[in-house]
Amino acid sequence: MSRIGKQPIQIPEGVEVELNGTTVTAKGKNGELTRELSPAITVVIEDNEITFTRENDQKENRQIHGTTRSLVANMIEGVSEGFVKKLQIIGVGYRAQLQGTKLVLSLGLSHPVEFETPEGIELEVPTNTEIIVKGYDKEAVGALAANIRAIRPPEPYKGKGVRYEGEFVRRKEGKTGK
Repeated sequence: MSRIGKQPIQIPEGVEVELNGTTVTAKGKNGELTRELSPAITVVIEDNEITFTRENDQKENRQIHGTTRSLVANMIEGVSEGFVKKLQIIGVGYRAQLQGTKLVLSLGLSHPVEFETPEGIELEVPTNTEIIVKGYDKEAVGALAANIRAIRPPEPYKGKGVRYEGEFVRRKEGKTGK
């Protein structure tokens, strides 16, 4: 049995979870998320607790069991608390600005890069070298943070670029190190 898949999910106060066939909908103070689940996994909601069981031990069902539980747990956590990704910009002249709902990045390219904020995601720029991505959909928050980082990932010689907060960048010596 899947170690993650067999753990029940406690539904926090203020969150409504509805099951309609294989579709799960979670509503909370931050928003509403809907996801279609695999028909091989049986979802049961009772007494503010969600449990997941699989119909048999075929390889595909074992693979999707824990994944399904994690997806629903992330939906519930997102609509109740939300997710945050923090990015740091390191480099001389590199900066970020928020102009309305647009994020404008100056990262040493010949042009400033602009990001439009998708619906359900909030961007904050407390200083011109920090970006905070907030939202209730874990996939969307992670994807936007990854797209921002992909413009100028940290390079190994000077460490310049956009990195996640707390990310370790392994440094190289360069030409002089023999």
